[in-house]
Amino acid sequence: MARIPATRVSVGFVLLLSALTAVGPLTFDTYLAAFPEIAADLNTSAGAVQLTIAASLAGLAVGQLTIGSISDAFGRRRPLLAGLGIYVCVSVALAVATDITVFTGLRFVQGFSAAAGMVLSMAIVRDRYEGLAVSKVMARLMLVVGVAPILAPTIGAQLLRFGSWRLIFVFLAVVGAILLVVSTFALKETLPQAMRRTGGTLGALRTYRDLLADLPFLGLALMSAFYLGAMFTYVASSTFVFQDGFGMTAQQFGWVFAGGAVAITAGSQVNGALVGRFTPEQVLSGTVVAGLVLSMSLFATTLADGPLWLVVTLLILTLGTAGFVLPSAPAIALANNPHRAGSAAALLGALQFGLGALIAPLTSIGGTPTAESMAGVMAGTILVSALLLIAVRRSWNRGPTTVDLEVNSALVESEIGARRAATHAD
Repeated sequence: MARIPATRVSVGFVLLLSALTAVGPLTFDTYLAAFPEIAADLNTSAGAVQLTIAASLAGLAVGQLTIGSISDAFGRRRPLLAGLGIYVCVSVALAVATDITVFTGLRFVQGFSAAAGMVLSMAIVRDRYEGLAVSKVMARLMLVVGVAPILAPTIGAQLLRFGSWRLIFVFLAVVGAILLVVSTFALKETLPQAMRRTGGTLGALRTYRDLLADLPFLGLALMSAFYLGAMFTYVASSTFVFQDGFGMTAQQFGWVFAGGAVAITAGSQVNGALVGRFTPEQVLSGTVVAGLVLSMSLFATTLADGPLWLVVTLLILTLGTAGFVLPSAPAIALANNPHRAGSAAALLGALQFGLGALIAPLTSIGGTPTAESMAGVMAGTILVSALLLIAVRRSWNRGPTTVDLEVNSALVESEIGARRAATHAD
């Protein structure tokens, strides 16, 4: 059976995909506030507890590459339900763990299983929607990717008011169980048998090889990865910059953090509203340039010891551009790869979180992160994104945009379908 793209964006369907996407950020960030308590309870060092983040990120990267490829061969539904089932079991095991080595291993598996929701939600979007609708739905999903890492530590801190760190993993198990039940009854298979990849492991490896050799796809993937790296840099450094460097109270810093979340949210929603008036390629080009100007201005302001209000303003505006870039780049990349959307989404996610995990610690190389080091790394990563944009734009100039191709393809399919219907009627 051929894929029948949807034209109407269902609110309930998008909410489910957004919740599946949120599993990843919740998994990584909800327990941050419990680090001291975990170290004391498991009789280990703070450094050993911090390594559990690296373990979960490694699990996420491996999980996305593995699960995304599997879904191209076996469909989206079964790998998603299996991943959620494993996630629930591992979260329960983490809640009762008594050894840091076991805890770290379980965190790898938890990250691996959390990848199912993140990578398959993007693949399902590409299965279900065409053209402009892809960008609209991706804007909603990227809203979750941008805001969830900022809200998750607050959720964890509130849970600690009612119980120990183990309650956080009970909460994650409950979230996973709810999504498993809802997905079982509400989510149908979106990848028809005729569109599934064949060839087993060798076929999967060939798919990743082809994607890495596809320079326009690779350029877009790296562009979004470096841009997300700028956001990870902000998340990892901002508490040191504003509380230690500028002497803010925890409450004042909370308002700055909230401002960043609002900026990302607003950017992603405005991006969704612009779809239809402008192509994703146009939105991406304009906002990367704006992000480069803003981030360079931020860096210059910190070097000149500019006023705090100007630093905060430029930072929030820079973060706002991520709300435009992060949905647009994956939407363009996935639009060109409908036959391998699972693998493409997996590679996108693995590059985003892998590079983000490598870039964020750069601000600590010389010691405690400062405003200058944070702004410098952010400006540098966005500069790399801008250079990648220049390279990718050459492929756009050689032919029609992805949206044009999608629309033309849909029109051709519609005309063929109409002719077949007329023939059967005769």
